[in-house]
Amino acid sequence: MKNARNNELADRRSAATDAKASLLTAYRAAKAAAEPSQLARQAERISLVEAREARRVERERLKLEERARLEALAAQKQAAIEAEAVAEIEARKSAENARISRVIEDEAARKAERDRRYANRKARRA
Repeated sequence: MKNARNNELADRRSAATDAKASLLTAYRAAKAAAEPSQLARQAERISLVEAREARRVERERLKLEERARLEALAAQKQAAIEAEAVAEIEARKSAENARISRVIEDEAARKAERDRRYANRKARRA
């Protein structure tokens, strides 16, 4: 007879204490039985975290390398643009100098021809 009608307060208290003690021993037994699997799960979680961290570090390294590569490429493009601009300026200067020298030479040739004609006219008159 599990539940007798004439339970006294002391009987009920001792039954409750026994029930709590049996629950506690069952919990401790279950915890002890689950300890190896818990350690294995914890080790697996730690390895997953380490792998995730390694992948994050690798992604950061790749981002830095890509950023450095892009910066170097941009610097090369900028240097090429600046060199092209300098070459264009030099070409314009040399073309302008050549044009000026041709104008001066043409002017000198025209003056020489004028002087020659003037000398011929003076020679014919004399």
